[in-house]
Amino acid sequence: MRTAVITLAAGRHPHLLLQQDGLARSTRPPDHYVIVSMSDPDIRHLVVDRNPIADVVTLPRTDGHLPLAAARNAGAARALGAGADLLVFLDVDCVPGASLLDGYVRAAQDGALLCGTVAYLPPPPAGGYRLDDLAGMAPPHPARPAPADGRVVHGGDPRLFWSLSFALTAGTWDRIGGFCEDYTGYGAEDTDFASAAGRQGVDLWWVGGAPAYHQHHPTQRPPVQHIDDILRNGALYKARWGNWPMEGWLRDFETRGLVRYVPATDTWCKR
Repeated sequence: MRTAVITLAAGRHPHLLLQQDGLARSTRPPDHYVIVSMSDPDIRHLVVDRNPIADVVTLPRTDGHLPLAAARNAGAARALGAGADLLVFLDVDCVPGASLLDGYVRAAQDGALLCGTVAYLPPPPAGGYRLDDLAGMAPPHPARPAPADGRVVHGGDPRLFWSLSFALTAGTWDRIGGFCEDYTGYGAEDTDFASAAGRQGVDLWWVGGAPAYHQHHPTQRPPVQHIDDILRNGALYKARWGNWPMEGWLRDFETRGLVRYVPATDTWCKR
């Protein structure tokens, strides 16, 4: 099975380099490593002459927004054009465990959307993260199933799908139809993808033995810096699927007086 690892990047250069180092240590090296650079011309020079060899695809921003959905589609198109049988998507912040690719390959079947475990790391120690230490630094995120190595849990809740680390066969990708490129900026494009997968009868499987480690970076909770994207993309999802995604964040914004819910129209808007 020919595997392709696809990641999207705009900044976060140290995170990207550690991901590349993690892939170089994999028990099963990727056959193709695709980096989609979103308006970041420095990436092509950053990853040159390093292993695994990176195939950099460039994509401009869309009206100032990161085109996350379109970038994943562009990465998949490049990988499929080169003969990939299995597409593995990793967030730029995620370092693959040595067994991640082996774990996904063992579990891969047409008609399944595969999600491995993700552990959120604490801030790096002086000198940065060491690959050998990552597995002991944090447990898998408690909000998602974490099967033991070699186990696969079928029938996962599509609402729990996340795009930090997932994999699917080329046939399954074609069956789902890729990501909806109407989404730009932060939020909901991955929830839409999981909904589209469910509509096509694709099951969500949680895969043990395919770990990834999310590198720490400063963030806001709720993500106030993305409020406009969340409202725009949430409304798009509502129009497509009939309900609002990211309601936890919307309620948090409401508590802070940043947005309000209009029951008569089932809409959220800024105050």
